[in-house]
Amino acid sequence: MKVVIPYKKARAKSRLSPVLSQEEREEFVEIMLSQVIDSVIEAGIETIDILSPSLYGLENMKKARVLLDKGDLNEALNRYLEQADEPVLIAMADLPLLSPNHITEITSTKEDVCIVPGKGGGTNVLFIRNPSNYRVRYYGSSFLTHCSIAAEARQNVEIYDSFLAATDIDEPEDLVELFIHGKGAAKNYISKKFRLEISRGRVRLSLI
Repeated sequence: MKVVIPYKKARAKSRLSPVLSQEEREEFVEIMLSQVIDSVIEAGIETIDILSPSLYGLENMKKARVLLDKGDLNEALNRYLEQADEPVLIAMADLPLLSPNHITEITSTKEDVCIVPGKGGGTNVLFIRNPSNYRVRYYGSSFLTHCSIAAEARQNVEIYDSFLAATDIDEPEDLVELFIHGKGAAKNYISKKFRLEISRGRVRLSLI
């Protein structure tokens, strides 16, 4: 089994631009990537590939192999799956709440495919036992799409329901969940820039 993590550092996470500068966003995604890799390693998976359109920010990567593919996300991942001869776990790089235990449980599924839905209908993690018979289609409501792709291929699906694994960091409000539930380098990074405020029963972040 191996893990592939799609990653792009340049001008990353534009939806966080109201609260983080481009330089800060690029630093932040690099920290999140490292944290995801560490969780994979702690889960006991040794083969880790980072799929990226460029080497920017990956020049000194030692914990994983870097594969370059300038195609869009779906093209790059489907080329990767075509060449895979063992089960593949696809994990997004913006999942700082993803733990080694989550990864172990996801990859322990008895089904052909295990899907971790993200907020808003996306797909955060996708475990594919037989990658040669499966193709991904991210963007939009990719969770429903990936369920349909499995059904069309007559592959059984498990839905892994986890608030923490479902929390990807795209919008400023997502940082609140990281601040409350996170630990490690990603939480430390935002903790130096924001503080929690409670207003009308809601928790939000404000700049320090």
